[in-house]
Amino acid sequence: MNSPLRITLNASPEQVQRLAELQAAFAGVCNALAPLVQQNRLWHRVTLHHLAYRSLREQFPQMGSQMVCNAIYSVSRTARLVFQHPASPFHLSRFQGKPLPTLHFSERCPVYFDRHTLSVKDGALSMYTLDGRMRFLLSVSPQDERSFREKKLREIVLSRKSDGAFELTFWFGEVQDEEGAKPPTGDVAAAIPEYVKVQAAA
Repeated sequence: MNSPLRITLNASPEQVQRLAELQAAFAGVCNALAPLVQQNRLWHRVTLHHLAYRSLREQFPQMGSQMVCNAIYSVSRTARLVFQHPASPFHLSRFQGKPLPTLHFSERCPVYFDRHTLSVKDGALSMYTLDGRMRFLLSVSPQDERSFREKKLREIVLSRKSDGAFELTFWFGEVQDEEGAKPPTGDVAAAIPEYVKVQAAA
C-alpha cells in the first residue's frame, strides 16, 4: 500500500481566504445533502447523485458541477464510515425502527478534488476555487514527480492544518472498494471523522 503524498501550500493571505471560502461552500453542499441521507437511509454515491445533483446545482450555482459531484462523494464516503463501520457507535444496526441521526459537516471539512478540478504538470499545480483557478509552484522530489506521471491518482484532499495552513494529500494507487473510498479500519476514530458531528434526530 502506498503512503500518501502531503504537500503544504505556500499560500498568500488572499489565497488562504479563497481556499477557506471554498471549504465553507463545500461544507454547505454537504450539509444540504445530509438530510437526504438521513431521511432515506441511503448513501450510495451513484444513487445520491441521481437524486440530488440537479437540485444541488440549482441551490449552489457558485459551485462548479464537478465540485458538486465531489461533495456527493464526500457525503457518501463519510456516511458509509459513520453508519457501516463496525466500530462506529452509530452503526446502522443500532437504529432498527428509529430515525437515523443527521451528519453535520464543519466549515473545516476536507474538500475532495479530482482530475477535472485539480491538475499537476511540470511542477505547477492548478486547482479550482469559487472565483477561478488558483496556481502554485510545487517543490517535490524526483520520486514524487514520477508518481504524478506514472501512477493512477486515486484521491486528492484539501484540508486545513491546526496552524491554519492548507495541505493537499495525494493518494496514488490505493486499493479501493466499489464506492471509491479506502477500506475502513477497526479504529473508532476512523469511523467518526473530526470534521463531522452526528446529530440525533429531532
